[in-house]
Amino acid sequence: MASVKEMDTYAKLWMKEAGTRLRASFKTKLNIEMKTNPNDLVTNMDKGIEKFFCEKIGEAFPEHRIFGEEGMGNDIKDLKGTVWIIDPIDGTLNFIHQQRNFAISLGVYVDGIGKIGMVYDVFSDELYHAIKGQGAFLNDQRLPSLEEASVSKAIISINASWVTENRRIDPSLLAPLVRDARGTRSYGSAALELAFVAAGRIDAYITMRLMPWDFAGGVLLVEEVGGEVSNIKGDKLDILKGDSLFVSKPGLHKEVFDKYLLGNSSR
Repeated sequence: MASVKEMDTYAKLWMKEAGTRLRASFKTKLNIEMKTNPNDLVTNMDKGIEKFFCEKIGEAFPEHRIFGEEGMGNDIKDLKGTVWIIDPIDGTLNFIHQQRNFAISLGVYVDGIGKIGMVYDVFSDELYHAIKGQGAFLNDQRLPSLEEASVSKAIISINASWVTENRRIDPSLLAPLVRDARGTRSYGSAALELAFVAAGRIDAYITMRLMPWDFAGGVLLVEEVGGEVSNIKGDKLDILKGDSLFVSKPGLHKEVFDKYLLGNSSR
């Protein structure tokens, strides 16, 4: 049975190689297709990078299963055994329009428990990585434990759609939070926003709908530096089906639920 250290070593090499391929694609013309709507796009590079990971994992760890956004892995019905959860490009719109503010996200789960989490900011060449119980790192630098924060001094990452009319939450619930926070941001990549919370670059991230590959790699980063992770109801995340997401520095979870969300949140 493969050790976590062995999987971690291979994963880092593959992340870097995949990043090199993505940077090289900046000079080429992308083949862009629509998935569910005009804002839900996939490129030949999304598919190519997922295929790359599937081939590498299949060669090194043939007994492991793969849960990928573009569907090139296995038909995952449960998280038994070792499952690699991969988003080849998290932030495809940013990749297409900006060639930055996108990431590769990778999480390795063993019997439903996250053992390895990685988020690679390809443009900046910043690899955020963690092994459960061993802390989180940015490249070779260990990330410090997060300090407590309050809403009035917090930079909160939230998409503007959640404070305007939408189908998932009453926008009036989060509008006061946006008003009371020191500032808000939206980067267009859940994986990066999770990594930024772990690194202390932002204080919290809130969103109403994500798929497992969006957050499987990043949540372990946040947990390993003492951050808090839940869905918008305060419950444990559904790693298999996807969920809403609220991650924060210590102290913010309680304040946000007590003042803005308690008893009023919906998924």
